[in-house]
Amino acid sequence: MKFLSNLFIILFVVLLFSFQFVLAQEVDLDAGQQIFTQNCAACHAGGNNVINPEKTLKIEALKLYNMDSIDAITKQVTNGNPAGMPAFGGRLSDEDIQNVANFVLNQANIGW
Repeated sequence: MKFLSNLFIILFVVLLFSFQFVLAQEVDLDAGQQIFTQNCAACHAGGNNVINPEKTLKIEALKLYNMDSIDAITKQVTNGNPAGMPAFGGRLSDEDIQNVANFVLNQANIGW
């Protein structure tokens, strides 16, 4: 019985890692920069925010507002918010949103 239990756990872990590997998308920061320039730079040039100056894309502000993860940025880009950011979920592909989210977080970490 213990053998079957261990075998099941090993199989589960292998399947979990395999599944995550298949779902992982390759990130293209150059494409993210292009998407940012075309869709975001009007309000967020240089990592700033012309609508709400406190909520910049600089790492300190991202951390302060719990936006310092790919998931949080992806959600924000996809859904927008009522405070002035439009939703891009209907305009950009999931891959484009992932690329721009990775570009934003990367720029925040290295400095706009």
